[in-house]
Amino acid sequence: MNLMLHGIGSEKSVPIVVTDALAADPGDRFDVVLTNPPFGKKSSTMIVGENGRVSTEKDLVEREDFWATTSNKQLNFLQHVKTLLKPHGRCAIVVPDNVLFEGGAGETIRRKLMHECDVHTLLRLPTGLFYAQGVKANVLFFDRKPAAEKPWTQKLWIYDLRTNKHFTLKTDPLKREDLDEFVACYNPKNRHDRKPTWFNEKAPHTNALPASGARETGLNGRWRAYDYEELVARDKASLDIFWLKDESLSESENLPAPDVIAQQIVEDLEAALEQFREIATDLAGPESPAKGVI
Repeated sequence: MNLMLHGIGSEKSVPIVVTDALAADPGDRFDVVLTNPPFGKKSSTMIVGENGRVSTEKDLVEREDFWATTSNKQLNFLQHVKTLLKPHGRCAIVVPDNVLFEGGAGETIRRKLMHECDVHTLLRLPTGLFYAQGVKANVLFFDRKPAAEKPWTQKLWIYDLRTNKHFTLKTDPLKREDLDEFVACYNPKNRHDRKPTWFNEKAPHTNALPASGARETGLNGRWRAYDYEELVARDKASLDIFWLKDESLSESENLPAPDVIAQQIVEDLEAALEQFREIATDLAGPESPAKGVI
């Protein structure tokens, strides 16, 4: 229905294939991939026997084209999307925070992605945008490149639309104009000619000129770049980077409204509860998936 409402397909033909996207390399390659894959870490199949007994089997997928083996679906979707792109193909993918900082397979995937692709932009989204409460998400932009010895990523530009920003689904939803500054900073006409809005006001960098349309500059600037060398030198090559001062933590008179604070607490508790559900399900074992679930 969403596709048809946006002019994709018709009542006679809708370009949808019902299958497990991660099961295998589909073989097709694309110039552009825009995706918001499902959040979550675990994949499983519910099986009901003839006697009505329910069991759960974890989905095991072997993909030789993946850089690392992991049960984290978001990390697998990131690897999957990279394989879908043609050389010089472009991608924008929504990912939760753990994709940016998780160790082990997460670190391997981030290092490989920055080496084989030009990972050029990260948009840190505010909380309160998704129906799954507590989810903190980002949009990662990258271009696939041909094989090369040197890493393709030179600079990662980050726009922080999260710190000191508060939106809700009903009373204060995110509007298109809230993204105007990011679009201006992104500079889609020529993304190689970007200007940061963040700089040290006491000693501003010569290239740190406010982007056209920027509303906040200097130490409050939401747009800045990090060199590849800085990124790979970080612990676990973490891309979970922020630099703005959180006003709610620094000065009591700048605390958000009580309803905003309450909503943040609810989101954090629900995110923690969801993680405990996954742990409880794993501990219960495949024969009794509901046993001990919180």
